Amino acid sequence: MQYHHDGYVGRNPRIRNAEGTGLNRTAELPETMDVLIVGAGPAGIVQAAQLTEYPEVHTRIIEARPERLAAGRADGLFPRSCETFQAFEFYDEIAHEAAHMREMSFWGPHPQNPAEIARGARADDPPAYVSEFPILTVNQARVIDYFAERAENGPARININYGVEFLDLVVHDSGEYPVEVRINDEHGIERTVRAKYVVGCDGARSKVRSCIDVEVVTDPADQAWAVIDMLANTDFPDFRTRSGIQSDKDGSILLIPREGGFLTRFYVSLDTPNDQNRAQVRATTAEEAIARANRILHPYSVDVREVTWFSIYEVRHSVAQSFDDVAAKNDPSLNPHVFIAGDACHTHSAKAGQGMNVSIQDGWNLSWKLGQVLTGRSDESLLKTYNEERQDVAQKLIDYDKEWSAMMSRSPEEMEGPHEIIDFFVKTANFPGGFDTKYELSTLTGGTAHQKLAEGFPVGMRFKSAQVSRVCDTTTVQLGHHFRADGRWRLYAFADEPGQEIAELAQWLESSADSPVVAFTSEGADIDSVFDAKVIYQQDYREVQIKTVPSLFMPKVGKVQVIDWEKVYAAIPQQDIFAERKIDRAGALVIVRPDMYVAQVLPLTAREEITEFFEQNMTRVKVPNFS
Repeated sequence: MQYHHDGYVGRNPRIRNAEGTGLNRTAELPETMDVLIVGAGPAGIVQAAQLTEYPEVHTRIIEARPERLAAGRADGLFPRSCETFQAFEFYDEIAHEAAHMREMSFWGPHPQNPAEIARGARADDPPAYVSEFPILTVNQARVIDYFAERAENGPARININYGVEFLDLVVHDSGEYPVEVRINDEHGIERTVRAKYVVGCDGARSKVRSCIDVEVVTDPADQAWAVIDMLANTDFPDFRTRSGIQSDKDGSILLIPREGGFLTRFYVSLDTPNDQNRAQVRATTAEEAIARANRILHPYSVDVREVTWFSIYEVRHSVAQSFDDVAAKNDPSLNPHVFIAGDACHTHSAKAGQGMNVSIQDGWNLSWKLGQVLTGRSDESLLKTYNEERQDVAQKLIDYDKEWSAMMSRSPEEMEGPHEIIDFFVKTANFPGGFDTKYELSTLTGGTAHQKLAEGFPVGMRFKSAQVSRVCDTTTVQLGHHFRADGRWRLYAFADEPGQEIAELAQWLESSADSPVVAFTSEGADIDSVFDAKVIYQQDYREVQIKTVPSLFMPKVGKVQVIDWEKVYAAIPQQDIFAERKIDRAGALVIVRPDMYVAQVLPLTAREEITEFFEQNMTRVKVPNFS
């Protein structure tokens, strides 16, 4: 964590100085605002945590609940979410209180005695190739707490207005605040407020979605499960390991260890719901579900000492056909003003653990774009890319979840053998990990003509970290872990030291009128306020001469204008990032979006390509002077 650049900080550095709309923030919801977020679940609160980095933008978030969520249903956090927590600077804290998954065990009928279960295999969870981050389990409420703390301690001082109920909205054709929203405020008084943009993060029965007439395609329920959070004693040996358990005749259990060392979640399969038995299935009691669980676990048993939460759910898959108010109209002249995110867009089974994870990525994808537009860095048309990118992700999520749910629900005789589920788990691990998302060619994602210069950073996919040495203090770090969710673009220059090409590129970026750093950085702002440029040399850190490093990579920043030494890195001989990520030894420039997705790979000699790429997604400002 870096601080002191604006002067000495003697208090908690996570509480930053208020700026802009954070200086005179009122507790009550005002009459007008730039962004109104409806719902403080994962999709909504991550947007508040991102938009606090844009204090010029007046952001408000409302929640119908009267107070903080005490316990959430979702609990599984996959590596992409952990990367996101790292970018928002609270991964270490949440990981400390979470349970960590390292393996998944698979149990099935014993080959000699099918009435009993036996462990069939174990698999790394996630497989080592997926990420350096683990899978975590922790209460959804704590995830919201950490994002909320980030939002409230950031410059815009965004906090949640609890007890405010969204009623409906109307989008007008003109006006500075075209979205008219009707609410019941915390005092139960009906009010009308207006916003430039509204984001509906209000769940599967979203009122915001209904107001913009978005079609939802829903499959009929074909599976039912009991969910039990419990404190229990057992002789089942994998009680603290994520486990898939299939019995011969009594169904299946998905076992999820929870945070705190004692809490465990069981998903227990029930009878397939139909018109004749649906009421009976829904009426299953906790005691009946526990009895079924014990039959599945035979010869082991579980003695439940306390049920902390119990529910029955039927697996339905649904996906919204558009994620904003204009996508379905197919009119290129219109720009969206109302969006939906999270469960308002997609619902699926809980067993794949994707609901909270994908919702967080929905919110992050949209919020930095809103920040770009509302600060004048990008044209309003940029907001169309949210629907284009995330609707496709949602459909792929539904397709994956159908496969995984069906696999977990099949009886042993319906499978080729115990290897089938293991093979599927390992083969598809990147998807639940959050790393199969690939954004297609657009104004934000370039072409792949130069992809061979850095094959390990596929264009359109998230920037995959690797270990490097930080030259200034010789510390071994993960390059991607220095990424911050601060709304900035990243320019990663992989180069030879000292290298003429990297020197010329840095000089051009710092001084040319065609450079995006010059064209899109406001006058008087730090040189790295919009573009965070870093250099990674292929030599060992001992061979890097600081005096030869271009000033672009050692900028003077903050109110005090002190040098930032933490932008210069070197490859580690035994874990060479150039070899691991297949980076051309002649060098490459990897451009990364503010949400950590690779936007373009180019040679260090590129000039026109860099200019053209950013001209299509950003707006020029008054030319700054970085001298």
